[in-house]
Formats: sequence, structure tokens, C-alpha cells
Amino acid sequence: MSDHEGSLAEPAFPGDDGLTDPALAPVLGDTSATLARLGEARVFVPIVAVLGERASDGSDKNADMAAVLMAGADGRQALLAFTSVATLEAWNPQARPVPVYGQAAAQSAVAEGASALILDLGQPHWSVVETDDLRHLAAGDTLAHTPTGTAWVRATE
Repeated sequence: MSDHEGSLAEPAFPGDDGLTDPALAPVLGDTSATLARLGEARVFVPIVAVLGERASDGSDKNADMAAVLMAGADGRQALLAFTSVATLEAWNPQARPVPVYGQAAAQSAVAEGASALILDLGQPHWSVVETDDLRHLAAGDTLAHTPTGTAWVRATE
């Protein structure tokens, strides 16, 4: 269970202005620093309407809302997430922004069988979190800087 779980009656981000999370804004473009802060930062996962079956007269029979998974040329899938409502709307103005912590976005990607999370697709600072980094982010691990590079650290209870 994540530290970020709440109830539907209590919004996780009251008064959210839709701007890039202040903890994340200064590090965008720096892959390591972004990865170190992403789990605790608020991001937006786009939800889009997906048409279901059509009635015989051609009208929509039903529609569902779904998070967006993109498939790469190699067949691997990635969940999209954006740092602000503006970056999400630049990608698709019809998508509904759903605010979540970066860790929850990574957990959703893993649960959907995706091997990556693409952050801010179409923006100059876009980045990809994939494979082991995605699993560590989903698990709530912390990326630490060491004298020899970076390493994922798991909190113990």
C-alpha cells in the first residue's frame, strides 16, 4: 500500500494549479535528478475516451475512459505522464488530466504490463523511465547519489 493513498472524498491535491510540481520543475532535463524526485512529485496521467461498439445506425453504443499506452517499434508499451496540465494539453487538448504521484504512475505502468513511463512526450525535456528504474520507482525506492554514480535504495521498516 502506498503512502499516497487517500479516499475519493479527500482529494490528494487540493488547490492544485496544474503547474509543474515545484520539486520537479528545476530538474527537468536532468535525467538522474528527475528520476530522484519523480516518485514524490505530482504528475498528470492523460485519460482519453475510447469508443466501444457501434450501434447498427452508426451511433456510439458506448465509450470508456482509458489511460494512454504507446507501443514502440519493438512492441514494448509505455504509459504516458505529464508534468503539467499545459504539457498534457499540448500533446492532446481533449485528454483529461488525472493528478497522481509519480510513484502511482509507475505502479500503473507496471500493472498494465508496460515496460516504460514516458514523461512529457513532445516537450524539449521529455524523458523515459524504463525497465529496472520503472520497477524501483513503482516500489517507492529512492535514487541516491554515491561517489561512484547513482544507486536505488530500498527503505526498510
